[in-house]
Amino acid sequence: MNHLVISCIGPDQIGLVDTLSKIIAKHQGNWQVSSLHHLSGFFAGVIEVAVVSENTDQLISELKAINGLSCQIEIAEPNLPKVTSNLVLEITANDRAGIVQEVSSVIHHQNGNLIKLVSSQESAAYSGQSIFKAKVKIAIDENSIDELISALEQIADDLMVDISR
Repeated sequence: MNHLVISCIGPDQIGLVDTLSKIIAKHQGNWQVSSLHHLSGFFAGVIEVAVVSENTDQLISELKAINGLSCQIEIAEPNLPKVTSNLVLEITANDRAGIVQEVSSVIHHQNGNLIKLVSSQESAAYSGQSIFKAKVKIAIDENSIDELISALEQIADDLMVDISR
């Protein structure tokens, strides 16, 4: 069994997910995990698919041949290294350039591994000011959690972080 990580981008058009899912099903692939988005008129997605080795090459060929969609496909090992703790960080701050870099740098320097990042930009209810919001899942050694929290709190006065396990 191979695990494929498929990253696709192209101008959004009706039926792209249907096309992807039909090709995957045709080759007996199991669509496991995905994140699909419409961003500024483009379809962007990441999909993990499990497929038997005999069907892998043909599946990859057909996915790469989808008209108007650029797909990069890697064969991955599904077994991730074991970690002591997974944390979910919910971050809210005034939006500014570089905020994702600041947060990811702190996570990296505290030996955390960023597993998932979902972010958005919103207008504050009363002021209309741009607010950055993110939900971040990280894997980190249990002994580093307090240092991570302290380092995140040092980023800026307006940055709020809610942490859950």
